[in-house]
Amino acid sequence: MKQKKAFKKFFTYLGLSLFIAFSLSLLYIFYPTLPDSIDNRLRDKLFTIRGEIPNTQNVVIIDIDEKSLETLGQWPWSRNKIATILNNLTQSNIGIIAFDMVFAEQDNSSPHSVFEKYGIKKDNIPNYDLDFAQTIANTPTILGYQFELEKTDFVKKTAPEIPAIFIEKNKTLDEQFMIKAKGTILNIPLLQNNAYSSGFFNNIPDESGIIRSVPLVISYDDMIYPSLALEVMRIITDTNKVFVNYNEQGVSNITLKDMVIPTDRYGRILVNFRGKEKNFKYYSALDIYNNNFDKKEIDGKIALIGTSAAGLLDLRATPFESVYPGVEVHANVIDNIIQGDYIYKAAWIDGANIAIIFILAIFVVLATTYTPFFVNPIIYLAVSFITLYSIYEILFTQGIVLNIFFPIITILLSSVFTTLFDYFYEIKQEEAIKEKFASKVSKNVMDKLLHDLHNSEFQAMEKEVTVFFSDVRGFTKISEQMNSAKELISYLNEYMEPMSNIIIKHDGTIDKYIGDAIMAYWNAPANVKDHADKAVLASLAQIKSLKALNEQFAKENKPFIDIGIGLNTGLAVVGEMGSKGRSDYTVIGDAINLGARLESLCKYYDSKLNISNFTKEQLKEEYIFRFLDLVKVKGKNKPVEIWQIHGKAYINTEQKEELFSYHKAIELYKKQNFKDALDIFIKLQNNDMKTNKNIYKIYIKRCQEYIQTPPKNFTGVYEHNTKG
Repeated sequence: MKQKKAFKKFFTYLGLSLFIAFSLSLLYIFYPTLPDSIDNRLRDKLFTIRGEIPNTQNVVIIDIDEKSLETLGQWPWSRNKIATILNNLTQSNIGIIAFDMVFAEQDNSSPHSVFEKYGIKKDNIPNYDLDFAQTIANTPTILGYQFELEKTDFVKKTAPEIPAIFIEKNKTLDEQFMIKAKGTILNIPLLQNNAYSSGFFNNIPDESGIIRSVPLVISYDDMIYPSLALEVMRIITDTNKVFVNYNEQGVSNITLKDMVIPTDRYGRILVNFRGKEKNFKYYSALDIYNNNFDKKEIDGKIALIGTSAAGLLDLRATPFESVYPGVEVHANVIDNIIQGDYIYKAAWIDGANIAIIFILAIFVVLATTYTPFFVNPIIYLAVSFITLYSIYEILFTQGIVLNIFFPIITILLSSVFTTLFDYFYEIKQEEAIKEKFASKVSKNVMDKLLHDLHNSEFQAMEKEVTVFFSDVRGFTKISEQMNSAKELISYLNEYMEPMSNIIIKHDGTIDKYIGDAIMAYWNAPANVKDHADKAVLASLAQIKSLKALNEQFAKENKPFIDIGIGLNTGLAVVGEMGSKGRSDYTVIGDAINLGARLESLCKYYDSKLNISNFTKEQLKEEYIFRFLDLVKVKGKNKPVEIWQIHGKAYINTEQKEELFSYHKAIELYKKQNFKDALDIFIKLQNNDMKTNKNIYKIYIKRCQEYIQTPPKNFTGVYEHNTKG
């Protein structure tokens, strides 16, 4: 019956998770543009968190800045000034020059234009446009132009010439995904015809007005034209044939020889921005004009000529900031291609995003179903953090753009729906369990019962534990000094409360109180790391706490309390045990019995804290040990080492010397050199500073007996035939 209920609950919550996943997947497939704005802004935050990264230092920007405009005059400048800039760059061994601007009109400041305007014909009149065209022809210069993407009455139909072949490969779709231009804004023919090549510099913001992608190719009159950045890289790589590769969803990538540039289905590159404005090296156009710059710095570099001046209206919004020079967008694209650290949406990304939705929905719903209610917020936060961190790592290490909005909304909806289900179904069931077990088990056991509510009826299991037994010495005598049972119980509770608190503080579970004795254990029901150490530390803390408690008892004329503690580590059977009317979560087994025997031997060895070698082997911290004996206790065939723990540090030098001498005598004793061992034991016994009263008497007596009657087949094992 219970198994049937467990299956029913599992499939109910599995159905809930699948419902959430299917609903969100349909929204992702059929209405993908609705959450795009939120998704983009979330990704912008990831760029902000990542911060700036270094560029390749291969691209520099010649900036027509405010300083240049103030000195050289308002824009547009006469073409002879720009020619001077090109010549100065070329003489500095610049690699290539590209203009993020178009010269669509003749230079009206040219003397030739002025004379022509008034019909004056003279020879040898300076023609700035001609001079500029000749400079373009004799320098590694690429011109820029602009496509008109909206149809207007003033659209020009002239197309630029590109010295390359663009080949569309694997194109099987009838639909044209590539951006189609309606017209062009070109440089004047004199300039355009003298340039080796040119590229469009259209930066197209998305619906939120932010530049996140840049088209690398645009279709115009059934021909494909490259962007300024792509044309720069085509010339650098000396590529004559450019392949635009398609998959079933549209454009997949663009290849320049062996260089593969991933794009979205529209032929746009997602820009992996290096950071805020001025991440690239800027040179004022005025400094280049005046030849006031370090020529070595630009040797072999790619120079983009553009502007950061607000008045020239070439400022854009990017994920890093709302005011960003358009020319630096192109610099980022070129640097992305050189570095090869692209970010892109792979062809399989839609399937991956849907798979993530299903995985998160199922995991969050089922994980929170089988955990305590108060843990659920931790799961939601942890899953959200891991998801976002994974998306962040994949984005900036693999370059793969995963959807952010849908995973987050999946986690949110899964948590909300699961919480509602828990409220109506789980809370009532947990209350019934609490009502049933509250009078039978401790809070720790209750939490374990609730946590394992749907497991195998909380059956017994075998588990390693460290068991604790403590007992008050001479309790019968103490009880006789009390005037009444009420006074005795009050006195005993004053002792039990701080001792119990210490056990709980050190992650122990109190099993039961047996008169004046306490039984506890570690590593059940919950796993406890370094449980042996925590049991020892709790025991030492009890011994220390008892000193202060006895000082208080002395002031109140109450009896002094002395205790003995035994610890053992081993496998035990743990679980809910008892009858239907009365049961408890407890531990049983040989390891538990040995712990009780070790406690009972504290009085015999004059020790406050006895541990077995099994516990000692598990300890990771440093303690002051005293070997007590190798014994066979009642009911056990194999010998057990008994060790006393004095604390975590020597009390004084005398104690250190005493224990050193003592262990030297023990080694002699084990080697049957009883006479020399006896001499040391007697010397230690006569020491007024000794830290153990009975242990030396025990070994003096044994050595004397063995000297008088030498043992046969001596193993050093002493057999205790009683429990104490």
